[in-house]
Amino acid sequence: MTHQATYEAGLAEATARRPARGRALALFLGSNIGNFDPPGAAEFLRTIRSALAPGDALLLGTDLVKPERQLLLAYDDPLGVTAAFNRNLLVRINRDLGGDFDVDAFGHRAIWNAADSRVEMHLVSARRQSARVPRASLEVHFEADETIWTESSYKYEPNQVTAMLERASFSRVAQWIDERARFALTLVQAE
Repeated sequence: MTHQATYEAGLAEATARRPARGRALALFLGSNIGNFDPPGAAEFLRTIRSALAPGDALLLGTDLVKPERQLLLAYDDPLGVTAAFNRNLLVRINRDLGGDFDVDAFGHRAIWNAADSRVEMHLVSARRQSARVPRASLEVHFEADETIWTESSYKYEPNQVTAMLERASFSRVAQWIDERARFALTLVQAE
């Protein structure tokens, strides 16, 4: 049986069907919470908390802050895998929305923004150019070196993860940190 839904809708459905006895454990693994901006992450965690009963738990995976060089290598790898992934955004706009972006006229740039604790991915215009996206009634113009900010990936310190979860009405049970990978799994309980 296949079940497709947003995480929030799937969790709400799963908790609505649960037996009267016992507790639920919600999982949000990987480091997907880092793809939310801080207000979005806070709202998402509050939504998870509202679907859980007191005593239920959440196991959250988070990517931790790493040295800048390591982060930039992960988001601007020598094989160009991330660059191809980033440029695929333009490929999809062209295919799905009838756009006419010259994909080869955009480079990839990853930036570590230490002040906001995030890696930013950008597509960088190689020259002055324009693109049309008819199905979105959009025409855009770019100067050389102008960017399209395509993604942010937030990184955390362990205490920031705990604080973020506590603000969403969870209490920390345990936290496991892989120091080599700089990744945390945090187990919290719904208050």
